[in-house]
Amino acid sequence: MKKGQIYEGIIEKVDFPNKAVITTVEKQEDGSTTEVKTVVKGGIPGQKVSFVVNKARRDKCKGRIKEVIEPSSWETATPACPKFGTCGGCNYQTLPYETQLELKKNQVLSLIDDVYRPVLPTEKEDKADVCEKKRQNDDILVSPETEGKKYQYDGILASPEIYGYRNKMEFSFGDEVKDGPLTLGLHKKGSFHDIVDADCCKIVHNDFTKVLCCVRDYCRELNIPHYKKNTHTGVLRHLLVRRASATGELLVALVVSSQQEYDWQPLAERLQTLQLEGTIVGFLLITNDGLGDVVKSDKTTVIFGKDYFIEEILGLQFKISPFSFFQTNTKGAEVLYQRARDYILEDFDGNVAGQPEEKMAQAGNEKQSTLQDNVVFDAEQDGNTKQGALQDKVVFDLYSGTGTIAQIIAPIAKKVIGVEIVEEAVEAAKENAARNGLTNCEFIAGDVLKVLDEISEKPDFIILDPPRDGIHPKALRKIIDYGVKNIVYISCKPTSLARDLEVFQEHGYELERMSNVDLFPETVHVECVTLLQRKDI
Repeated sequence: MKKGQIYEGIIEKVDFPNKAVITTVEKQEDGSTTEVKTVVKGGIPGQKVSFVVNKARRDKCKGRIKEVIEPSSWETATPACPKFGTCGGCNYQTLPYETQLELKKNQVLSLIDDVYRPVLPTEKEDKADVCEKKRQNDDILVSPETEGKKYQYDGILASPEIYGYRNKMEFSFGDEVKDGPLTLGLHKKGSFHDIVDADCCKIVHNDFTKVLCCVRDYCRELNIPHYKKNTHTGVLRHLLVRRASATGELLVALVVSSQQEYDWQPLAERLQTLQLEGTIVGFLLITNDGLGDVVKSDKTTVIFGKDYFIEEILGLQFKISPFSFFQTNTKGAEVLYQRARDYILEDFDGNVAGQPEEKMAQAGNEKQSTLQDNVVFDAEQDGNTKQGALQDKVVFDLYSGTGTIAQIIAPIAKKVIGVEIVEEAVEAAKENAARNGLTNCEFIAGDVLKVLDEISEKPDFIILDPPRDGIHPKALRKIIDYGVKNIVYISCKPTSLARDLEVFQEHGYELERMSNVDLFPETVHVECVTLLQRKDI
């Protein structure tokens, strides 16, 4: 293969995250043939595509898809969004939701199977035959290294909502073509500069669309220039919108550079006249003169209202500010935290509190939550046996965000200590704990790597919910050195989880149980919830 050349092939598989593999047969000068694998971003197994080679090596290349020549037999769904294929998001819209779940599940299992072999839900009744069944299963290869290392895979749990589920979006200002009209939306597929209007986005509530159109049209009327990444000139950078699923409260933040000043009060008044299902409780102006294409604040000004909104999850209230970490799918987060709760309250005889296999939420009109009606952590509800698991224990919630998990656990623990690097998220966590009447929570602002050296108390149980890149290697060693028997690790990037699991295993921890939770329907992303146990205790 040669760099810059166009080839055709059929996508054999798609590895996480969104890495499609195409194998082609190349004829050598001596008449022999060689199989060459090319990795391209995007695509669905079974698609016939044309692709351009960007990096060429003898046996493995990298490229990008130019065109889908023939769709996959898996693609039986009609895309809901008219900008599917142009916008860079929501790559799985042509797949039925059940197929999306199956694809994500298999991607995660393939990653974890390099270290462990799963006991799949259908095999739990006959564990004696699991090894033989694995040998006969072409989808999961058994190697000598993984022989004897088994964990219980509890399946993938669906999002209660497939569309309109996102509670936060960062839209970018720009143009779809050079010097074209102002657009406000998401990056064009395969482009760093071009922006596609997101005025028909299906994964957000319609209130987002109304706010986006209002802001975009106002800025067009005044001919306010958007910020150009290559010259670092212009004003308009991003629009941040957050919306509470439970309360309908919206927080709107316009992100601009300081290169020109404008009076934003007329826009504020226009926003307040919008006919929304929810209510805008705050409009903020965030000044950002950084060179990076990220939403951050050098200065934040409240144009009207307040700089936070209130969300509810599992019966608890949470104050969320512009930069607070909070799961972007509120109802899906309830499913995630319920599964984490089940793993935390395991009775250590192999039985998990609650149902180990909730039925998947049904797509379309039949969608339903996998949660029961009463899911709030309540000492009376959980019973004396389950209370005993943590009632005299100190729990560390590392990478705690606004303290969601910490406060869900607090009613059945002696004390919960949360550590989070974002200071405003920590302040919000403290207010949230007070709001929810929890007195046994402590939240510390700082890097986990450094803060662990400053905490005098030792944990009996650890909960981990790190950012996408996983846990810093030095922080991971400090966590392992505590020597706690049980750790629940929540991960939004399975590749980072797989890397960290290898380190845990080297130091005596084994993967006991794992579930996937789909917080991102129509996209390539998926969450993992795992229970790790130290076997030498």
